[in-house]
Amino acid sequence: MKVQLPIAHFRGLALLLSLVLLSGCSSDQAPDLILTNANVYTMSWSDPSPTGVPSADAPFSDGKWMADAEAVAMRNGKIVAVGSAIDVMKMAGSMTRVIDLNGATVLPGLIESHGHLHELGEKNEEVVLVGAVTEQDLADRLTPRLSTPEGEWIVGSGWDEGEWANALPTRQFITDMFPNNPVVLKGLRGFGTLGNDAALAAAGITESVENPVGGELVRDASGRLTGVLLNNATDLLNDAIPERTLTQKKAVLNYGIERLLESGFVTTHHAGVRTDHLPAYQSMAENDELRMRVEAMLSVGVVGAPSVEEWTATGPTTDPESMLQIRSVKAYYDASLGSRGARLIEDYSDMPGHRGVSGVDYGFDEANVAAFMKAGFQAGIHAIGDAGNREVLDFYEKTFATYPETQSNRHRIEHAQVVHPDDFQRLGAMGIVASMEPGHAVEDSPWAEERVGPERIQGAYAWRTMRQNGVRLIFNSDFTGTDWSFFYGVYAAVTRKQKDGTPADGWYSEQAVTPEEAVRAYTVWPAYASQRESLTGTIAVGKWADITVMDIDPFNTGMTQPELLLTGKVIATIVRGRVEYEGRD
Repeated sequence: MKVQLPIAHFRGLALLLSLVLLSGCSSDQAPDLILTNANVYTMSWSDPSPTGVPSADAPFSDGKWMADAEAVAMRNGKIVAVGSAIDVMKMAGSMTRVIDLNGATVLPGLIESHGHLHELGEKNEEVVLVGAVTEQDLADRLTPRLSTPEGEWIVGSGWDEGEWANALPTRQFITDMFPNNPVVLKGLRGFGTLGNDAALAAAGITESVENPVGGELVRDASGRLTGVLLNNATDLLNDAIPERTLTQKKAVLNYGIERLLESGFVTTHHAGVRTDHLPAYQSMAENDELRMRVEAMLSVGVVGAPSVEEWTATGPTTDPESMLQIRSVKAYYDASLGSRGARLIEDYSDMPGHRGVSGVDYGFDEANVAAFMKAGFQAGIHAIGDAGNREVLDFYEKTFATYPETQSNRHRIEHAQVVHPDDFQRLGAMGIVASMEPGHAVEDSPWAEERVGPERIQGAYAWRTMRQNGVRLIFNSDFTGTDWSFFYGVYAAVTRKQKDGTPADGWYSEQAVTPEEAVRAYTVWPAYASQRESLTGTIAVGKWADITVMDIDPFNTGMTQPELLLTGKVIATIVRGRVEYEGRD
């Protein structure tokens, strides 16, 4: 049955309805929770065509989307009924909580498929540098910390390595401001960091230290360190920051979990978990303290990476109901486009003679990634440049030939940002998932074409080309490098515009996707990528009771007034049938 409900902007305490006492199912069979009078999109219909045309069985007609259910019932963490309000309400018992949503939109629980959960909590404690474009801006942000006790570390984050690439900051001004405090200022995307004299000294970084593999200690014309470390060199400074206790690490992760629940996400894929936060996750899982599902992608080939020998012997987690899954690994093949570290087939358009860095020169450990794959882990490999992406495909191809059983694990390329025209078809044919960020495309648009030129940019951030070549596409934010809002992600995906509406016609708008495709890239498709499509991704009887409720219909709003997506709010986030977040005024 196709049901169309009015779209209502629903706020705050109107959600917090009392228990409704009704006769119906016996108490042991009655649902724990019923959502009713809702605009439910189950997402259970077939995928759209590669050009974005909705399937014949989709609840779409005459250019308009219609909800395909009105109510959802949940019991013991699973969905037990989906359908009309009348039919589902017949199941209610005396202890069933019934929430009348007054026409709010219900989607399968949103999945954030590439982010860095700890950074949310850490950056909450750090100086915010987002938007700083001059050294004076940085100094102004740091001024409130001038009273910091001597010897205490000061950490800031958020200066954009891409915007600063042509005129990087230097350490002298922060050394003058804080002669007795180590100060570390991390870049927005994690590919640059700046330290003052005290921080460099604490990290043991002297003028004689050589560049590490895949990294650069930036020097001025006289050969003196500027204090900026790029790409793999950032670890030399970042790892010198005093480590938090287990309790503090759990608090950092819980802060991040709360922020994601507020944003409607029921699952997060933590891309690159090291030995610092892995014990915190394990402790939280053992004590049933995880309020959302976490897929921890073990780091490979970096400082603090978990033991390859230990984890390949242990193998991936096997209980699908566990809130903590350790079934995948994250490796870096090249660096970022903004810092000109992404590996290109031809020279950078704005830096002749330079092609970036990749592979073993960037610390990629082919043998260890292959060992994890052989042991049954899914690989997610960071690749940005067209050469980086091509070489990762070559690596996968070689590994599949050596270990054919590994090909079925739906391996990923993280970002897949610039792809050569010859390699899109390879991506699709090999079954590689493209894990991409709508926000990166629009935020990089002011300078990305300068890096690669007008021809290569045609294969950059190319979501439609991916779809037309049969590539499974998933969307995320790589938070905290950009805004992790689902509404912003869908807006950027369907408009190819920045939040201020520029450029007016969208940046290479032919690569935009439809609202349905964007929603699928946060629900159905990441469930598939994680081999969890039988458990989540759609609203269906027997699947996990993981659900997101919002005050805006992203399907119809995304088609007619996409700018309104930026005003959308999450009303409730439900994980395992528990309301883990309720919107408040």
